[in-house]
Order: sequence, then structure tokens, then C-alpha cells
Amino acid sequence: MYFDELCPGMTVRFAPAAIEKEKMLAFAREYDNIPLHTDEEYAKTTPFGRLLAPGMLSFLEVWAKYLDADFFGEELLAGKSTKIEWRKPVFAGDVLSGRATVTDLTARNERNGLVQVTIDVTNQNGDLVLTSVTEAVVKRRTEG
Repeated sequence: MYFDELCPGMTVRFAPAAIEKEKMLAFAREYDNIPLHTDEEYAKTTPFGRLLAPGMLSFLEVWAKYLDADFFGEELLAGKSTKIEWRKPVFAGDVLSGRATVTDLTARNERNGLVQVTIDVTNQNGDLVLTSVTEAVVKRRTEG
């Protein structure tokens, strides 16, 4: 979808992402190797009472589903930035669902524009667990 066809408020929902324990542990051991993510006995002593999924894993599992929804199609030129806010813990077995909404549009030049997309992610209980604000560079329609 071209920049010129987008408008604030446009929304796409994408497929749920399941947080699988073994995948979560493998990711944590490689990229976020702290006891809260990798040591079940330690995690039991925390206020959470069990292992937490690494925040980046939670985001990336949902991000992959967002990309599958292909909001912009071939008109996407590049990503520019992403800001993530983790709001509630995510655990193994959680199923995360998301909604991406166009929240801002800025024309950059005659060839492309900057699209801000806010992604809200909830767990199977409807709790908001993370929010991401992403900027993408998207092609504009050219005349002629």
C-alpha cells in the first residue's frame, strides 16, 4: 500500500503468537541470559513466581506475525526506528495477539513518506503486555 493510500486510524490485526517454553529458554540463554529468564528455581523466589519471557522474544514473536500481515506490501522501503514499552510480564504458554494502527504520516519528499505504526499486544487474558511504535519509510505514488 502506498503512503498516499494510508490514513491515520487504519488498522490491521495479525495472527496470534504462542510463547513456547523451550524456544523461550533457548532465546534467553543466547540473548538475555539472566536467572529471571533461565533459572526456574530462582524465578520461583521472585514476585513473578515463575520464569519470565525475555521482552525482546515477546516482541519478536509478535513482530514476525505483523510482518506476515504485510501492511505495506512491496511499497515498504525500509524501517527507520522502533520503540518498545513492556507493560506486563509474559510467560511461557502465553498467547499474544496484536493490532497495528497507523498513528502518524509525514510526507518526506515526492518519492516516499514516513509512516508511524503503533502496535498494541495483549495476552490471552486481554491484558496489554507491550506497545511498540515503529516508523517505516513507504513509497509514494509517482505521477507519469
